[in-house]
Amino acid sequence: MAFTVYNVPPIAPDPDNTTYIEGGGLRVGVEYRLLNDEELAANYEGAAMDEVQAGIQGDIEDSGVSLHVESVVDGKEYLRFDCFENGPHYHYIEPTGKSQTVVDYDSAALGEMLPWALGQLRERLFPMLKRAGGAALIAGIDEPAFRSCLDEVERLARDASEALATQKQH
Repeated sequence: MAFTVYNVPPIAPDPDNTTYIEGGGLRVGVEYRLLNDEELAANYEGAAMDEVQAGIQGDIEDSGVSLHVESVVDGKEYLRFDCFENGPHYHYIEPTGKSQTVVDYDSAALGEMLPWALGQLRERLFPMLKRAGGAALIAGIDEPAFRSCLDEVERLARDASEALATQKQH
């Protein structure tokens, strides 16, 4: 899979559009997110904007559900799954918050991203946290408690996706 390393932080979740579910020492934010040129301009400028735009071909206009995986202990986001319509991808966010690796998701090979993302959180959480620089968190995570919160995360994410689909029909 193709990936890009950015030496800029990701755009922070919008607190007005994000619902957090906590479990096992982590929390997952479920956000319906619109990503476009205005959103980029509101969050990046100068060299940071140049770096972000270098990784994007043309104008950007995308939307979908984002899952933000954060530590309850340090409040930092380590993983993000952007289940977007046109350019689904996921992020490994380094603990400094100053850099991130964005990995393109291949929906032709892997299918719809949301079920895949939830599967990764259920089955690959520890290796993904380690890859993001969160190895120190692993010992403090109550994995069964975290997994139990994922049912509510899935419900919220599906509700947000359905609301978007209904909105587009009107």
